Amino acid sequence: MNRISQLFNILKVNNKSALGIFITAGDPEMELSQKILNSLPDNGADFIELGMPFSDPMADGPAIQASSLRALKKGMNLSKTLLMVSRFRKKNTQTPIILMGYFNPIFRFGVKKFINQAQEAGVDGFIIVDLPPEEDDEFFIHLEKSSMDLIRLITPTTDENRFKKILKNASGFLYYVSITGITGTKKASNKDIKDAVLKINNYSDLPVAVGFGIKSKEQVSKLSKYTNAIVIGSHIVKIIENSSTKNSVAKEKIVEDINAEVKNLSLGIKYRVKI
Repeated sequence: MNRISQLFNILKVNNKSALGIFITAGDPEMELSQKILNSLPDNGADFIELGMPFSDPMADGPAIQASSLRALKKGMNLSKTLLMVSRFRKKNTQTPIILMGYFNPIFRFGVKKFINQAQEAGVDGFIIVDLPPEEDDEFFIHLEKSSMDLIRLITPTTDENRFKKILKNASGFLYYVSITGITGTKKASNKDIKDAVLKINNYSDLPVAVGFGIKSKEQVSKLSKYTNAIVIGSHIVKIIENSSTKNSVAKEKIVEDINAEVKNLSLGIKYRVKI
């Protein structure tokens, strides 16, 4: 049983939802990004999505696109992203880390090499935004030999036939994209999300995480009653963006500001109710 399964099993026993926090590896620069990563669990993050910087993050909104570009300009790459995970694991052996990003950098790195090094570093799963089930053979043939999960995205437009294909190699949990469009651009409807989670639960026993468009403790409070996890991304990345445009003193305050907001968001997590 890997760390993702362990987390959701514990939460199920306690009837609680998880809080997942997304940051882009290397944003605003590697050492500061490492400090942010290392501090997240102590401030309420149950799992972490670590973005793999890419020059053309088509599914992401302006905030995460900008964070990728900031990281790339500072020389961030996949090897350094895995190094960040390795460093994190020296301090934390419990909190799941999921790498999120696009297939192109992985393909150029070498799929088998990437998966092997990710396992060694302490990665627990992957969300590959642009890798549909019809094209995941090269990735999955190596992944299935590991203990890591392939987490699939479900959207509001996913129909029954598509859902069955998506489930084929899915593991860990399912990630429900609560809006149609790019990340962080608008608020999601609580009722629509509740209905979608209920529908997904009819098809799969995998936990369901909800992300995209969630920005406040109030949203976390409402949605965590019906989902297994809430993921916050653009909202956190914007804190880095806003601080990165200021002086060096403000940059050193980024960790403090992010920790305060993650702690605030974690207070919104509620006990789950039956739907």
